[in-house]
Amino acid sequence: MESLVQLFTAYLSPYISAKAVIFIISMIPILELRGGLLAASLLKIEAMHAIPICVIGNIIPIPFILLFIRQIFKVMKKTKLFRGLIEALENRAMKKSDTIRKYEFIGLLLFVGIPLPGTGAWTGALIASLLNIDIKKSSLAILCGIVMATVIMYVVSYVLIGNIVS
Repeated sequence: MESLVQLFTAYLSPYISAKAVIFIISMIPILELRGGLLAASLLKIEAMHAIPICVIGNIIPIPFILLFIRQIFKVMKKTKLFRGLIEALENRAMKKSDTIRKYEFIGLLLFVGIPLPGTGAWTGALIASLLNIDIKKSSLAILCGIVMATVIMYVVSYVLIGNIVS
């Protein structure tokens, strides 16, 4: 992940502000808040400025995923060009859904909150949508998971990595 963060940071930094870079990185699937906070620490942005930017960037796509992704996927599956991709995305998300299916709120919260490869708010919202989990329950679980991930990634990015880089 660090190499992706460095790639996006190097590519975007000459054109936009450092804060805009971390905002955009926080909106990108796979990188999300984890990548945004890592980029912020590498760009020497203070945590108190970086955290709200990264959280907002990570939250913005979630309502759209929860509300519209099934309809978007349904339309896209009708085209030969996108059918395979959409089915692969659905299958990948559903492979990770056992804990969420079993424990719903707590499962979704932990899935989003523990920063491991393939987890996060985007995938959590996709799984919640595909499992038809109540939107209020899933939104709250994802938000709580983002808070949990923020605390974990703050420690990793600013305390651990920040001390190594300094």
